Amino acid sequence: MEISATGRLEVRITAADVGKRVSVRRRHDPATEGEKFTDTVGVLASWDDGVLLITRKSGETVHIPEASLVAGKVVPPAPARRRGPAASYEELARVSARAWRPVESERLGEWELRAAAGFTRRANSALPLGDPGLPLPAALDAVRRWYGERGLPAYVQTATGAEGTQELLCAELERLGWTREVTAELWIGALAPVADRDEGAGVVLSREADDAWLTRYQRKGVSEVALKVLGSGPSVWFATVPGEGGGAPAAIGRCVVDGRWAGFAAVEVDPALRRRGLATRVMAALARRALEEGASAAWLQVEADNAGARGLYAGMGFAAHHAYHHYRSV
Repeated sequence: MEISATGRLEVRITAADVGKRVSVRRRHDPATEGEKFTDTVGVLASWDDGVLLITRKSGETVHIPEASLVAGKVVPPAPARRRGPAASYEELARVSARAWRPVESERLGEWELRAAAGFTRRANSALPLGDPGLPLPAALDAVRRWYGERGLPAYVQTATGAEGTQELLCAELERLGWTREVTAELWIGALAPVADRDEGAGVVLSREADDAWLTRYQRKGVSEVALKVLGSGPSVWFATVPGEGGGAPAAIGRCVVDGRWAGFAAVEVDPALRRRGLATRVMAALARRALEEGASAAWLQVEADNAGARGLYAGMGFAAHHAYHHYRSV
């Protein structure tokens, strides 16, 4: 709060500061109980008819009567974080799901059933975030039927290792005979340091995965369904480092920007050109574009046994947030 030379709190904002990030203190309604003052930090959205509207980082809008103000000041915009971001499991699960959308989905209570003709388990598994609206055995029967109707195996994606993850659900799935097939980890980190690692020179960014990009992508014979999944997400970017002589790219990558998050995937390098910084260059170029779109935090997924990738990402400041698993019905 702003304090004058005499030690008194002062209001140093006006209606001319609409659109700026502010910090204000106001008196409580005398009729309410609790603390005498409340502090609010956010963007001053409007100041009309004696009422301030401030939008917090969470998206909540707070109405503050002008007459209740006791202090206020403009504060600098929040910089891109250079320390690791904080995030809940549910937030990351929803962000990562939006970055890899199926071609077909259906709700089962608060669960989402996802299908994409078998292209990747992530796009062909049930995502259980909340209550399915049925007892668990009945919900799992519904999952089996839904995937069976599409000629697909039934998978449920779960997570462990962080606050709010699904250790109890995993135990129940195993008790009911479901088999864990795949375990990987979701790592998070600050975005700005990734952009600082390299200038990203020579990296071509595109909104689509062109034929050249696909020649380096590890999943061969990509179908139209796969292209739809690859191109899904709020703001998708593909990166390519062209190969010599017009051949397959030296390196590629994919990034999806979604609010404060940038999700990296498909970072692949020609085996003959590894350990030359190409993966870092690709990620730096994508990170710079994501920063331009307002992102400040980054996430990616890495296999537990991929020592090379884990070393690369740890060196960029990423750390494991939680493990995720795919359980298959037997």
